[in-house]
Amino acid sequence: MAGTADNETRGAEGAVPALGIGMVGYAFMGAAHSQAWRTVGRVFDLPVRPVLAAIGGRDAAAVRDAAAQHGWAAAETDWRDLIARDDVQLVDVCTPGDSHAEIAIAALEAGKHVLCEKPLANSVAEAEAMVAAAERAAGRGQVAMVGFNYRRLPAAAYARRLVAEGRLGTIRHVRVTYLQDWLVDPDFPLTWRLKREYAGSGALGDLGAHAVDLAQYLAGEPLVGVSALTETFVRERPLLAGVSSGLSGSGGGSERGPVTVDDAALFTGRLASGALANFEATRMASGRKNALRLEINGERGSLAFDLERLNELFFHDHTEPASTAGFRRILVTEPDHPYLEAWWPPGHALGYEHTFTHQARDLVLAVAEGTTPEPTFADGLQVQRVLAAVEESAEKNSVYTPVPA
Repeated sequence: MAGTADNETRGAEGAVPALGIGMVGYAFMGAAHSQAWRTVGRVFDLPVRPVLAAIGGRDAAAVRDAAAQHGWAAAETDWRDLIARDDVQLVDVCTPGDSHAEIAIAALEAGKHVLCEKPLANSVAEAEAMVAAAERAAGRGQVAMVGFNYRRLPAAAYARRLVAEGRLGTIRHVRVTYLQDWLVDPDFPLTWRLKREYAGSGALGDLGAHAVDLAQYLAGEPLVGVSALTETFVRERPLLAGVSSGLSGSGGGSERGPVTVDDAALFTGRLASGALANFEATRMASGRKNALRLEINGERGSLAFDLERLNELFFHDHTEPASTAGFRRILVTEPDHPYLEAWWPPGHALGYEHTFTHQARDLVLAVAEGTTPEPTFADGLQVQRVLAAVEESAEKNSVYTPVPA
């Protein structure tokens, strides 16, 4: 098992090797990943024990506070120092997208396993370099995974199982919407997520990446073509008094700066089989907080999922008589549903944070067993290529000249 820590803990079953985790970034995703690393070894029976060795961030006081709050043994202000630590065997990258490639490639070249938040990078070229580094590292026994956590929803994983079993037959349509409203206020400040140099894109990369990955994962096939529109509704926002890496706060005064990413993206697509898909990603849908909704229609049936009802999957079996057929609600909390064997009795719901725990479980098992975890960096590159194609299409479709009456 490549890169497993030498230190061990001894329990009733004998010695369990430790796997030292080093995480770069401590804001929203850092908190979610910290919760997962603290929890996963206490819920699932794992062959190695994740240890929260060190957390990294540029603000010394803030990263020390994060370490204390989330249970990390040490804090580093330079990610290079974190990677160099002997007690870190797996590096978890939770930074803005502009640093994903540099940190992940350096960690792989240093012999570490890597988990990188989505989207994989800010450009196709960066993502390609990350895939090449991951392929080289695989030859040394290292693993690399991109963090599309919604694959780890029990309902989503069960939906994938039903599609793979042929319960929907030939897929005809996939439709996904991902709606949020945290940018509706024009006076919301200009955070890093609204700057292309840090975020790469706006709603497209933040939300659309999830939509694309989930659609391809559930359908079991890639998108091969898109046609798109994007829009930035609020083109200037108040500047922050200081540097922000979060999703909240207030402007630092009357000075405003340019928003350089999209607020919303609409695009249609075609899957490799010829099935049609349509997507909507926006952070300007007033009243919608985290509304990821997906439906797949096939010749034999359909599936529908709503993240705001994340323990439920709706399934229609079109082979049943019309007099009794229709969408039925499946409560995905049974022990034979994905990931549920380790949690609560049937009917006791799970939440958003559990997706990260399941992600950590799958990655730890891959490290221990020497298998390839999914989604791979290559899967992340595929999503990156779709996002780039959406931007290219939107640019071509951006000019509309009405025909005179």
